Amino acid sequence: MTERRFVLLMLMPAMLFLGLLVVYPVALLVYNSFFDVKLIDPASRVFVGLANYVEALTSKRILESAVRTLKYSVFALFFELVFGLGAALLFAAIARHSHWHRTIFALPLMISPIVAGLLWRFLLVGNIGILNYGLAALGIIPDPGAIKWLSDTDIVIYSVAAADIWLTTSFVALVSYAGLMNIPRDVLEAARIDGTNAINRFWYITLPMLRPVLAVVVVVRGIDALKTFDLIWIQTQGGPRQQSEVLSMNIYQRMVRYGDLGQASATATLFLLVMIGIAGLAYWKIWRADRV
Repeated sequence: MTERRFVLLMLMPAMLFLGLLVVYPVALLVYNSFFDVKLIDPASRVFVGLANYVEALTSKRILESAVRTLKYSVFALFFELVFGLGAALLFAAIARHSHWHRTIFALPLMISPIVAGLLWRFLLVGNIGILNYGLAALGIIPDPGAIKWLSDTDIVIYSVAAADIWLTTSFVALVSYAGLMNIPRDVLEAARIDGTNAINRFWYITLPMLRPVLAVVVVVRGIDALKTFDLIWIQTQGGPRQQSEVLSMNIYQRMVRYGDLGQASATATLFLLVMIGIAGLAYWKIWRADRV
């Protein structure tokens, strides 16, 4: 047996597993998107061509859900990168003394999204949320009902992102810390001896060398934020007045509540293509310096 055949034989179980759990469901999703299919009778279907896609692209509710998804993802990812990279730099600064700090900082990763969503709902809900009582006790707001985090249509999409930021900032921090530990110490030391200040060392040495790590973080966390469902659903179920309804939630509602499997499949297919495009763009933009 040749080496190539041996490698293919070893990869066969994984390829079959991926084909069964990934390729087949995606192919079925795309197939259903070309039909008018009702969830109560999936065997009865009518071919409608691109009609489902046209309806998805012209639906005001889907468009608004897509915009909210983008707002949510950009907001969450921005603060996760800022807080996570800041924590990683702090861990690197204290080096050997950061073991317990990193362990404690990673605790949110052990909490399921459902539990995290419930926790932040108790913190933010109405005029009985713990956060508002704390702010009122400190004199920052006049009374606990001054800010309605989960019922104000202007801020609810950002409020529900707080749980995501709290839950996954530790992931960004730990991945960034691993990247910082792989930067050669002699390069930073040479720059320091040459008189380069800390800000310039970070901007011109540390950050460029972290590009591959940041590419992974942006792609993984960006896609994860785009497809968030459980964290938002457990806090608001898309309310008030659909102002926290993201695209994944819209697809769920369209399929489960309204039973329109064909329309939900078309929207999900477009969503998948957009996520692939965004991931490819982020990957290319962050790694462009490595190809020059």
